[in-house]
Amino acid sequence: MTNQERLLMETKGIMLTTDEINVYLAENGLNANDIYNPSDKAQTRKIYETALSILESIANSPSSLKDYKHDDMTVSQFGENLMARIDQLENKIHKLKIEESKAANVSGSFFMLFDR
Repeated sequence: MTNQERLLMETKGIMLTTDEINVYLAENGLNANDIYNPSDKAQTRKIYETALSILESIANSPSSLKDYKHDDMTVSQFGENLMARIDQLENKIHKLKIEESKAANVSGSFFMLFDR
């Protein structure tokens, strides 16, 4: 699976061109055609940050935040649901950053108070 395919999994239902996807990925330090490694926390965080950028772009479009009615079906509270998803992604990203910093400090910090 490539980074682009993984991003599309995270942003199902959002229609973007390949060029737009490539730009979002590049802005977050990823190449669309590189292989996605799920055990790499930094790469996973960057995928989530890219998805967050896409959702924030949608949130900047006021016309997409209105309620829609099609026949007997209503799509309401799109704006609230979008903001809730943005908050979820921000929390995931924050947790991944904490995990990354803990992994970087695996050796721990050692302070020698007394020396002979």
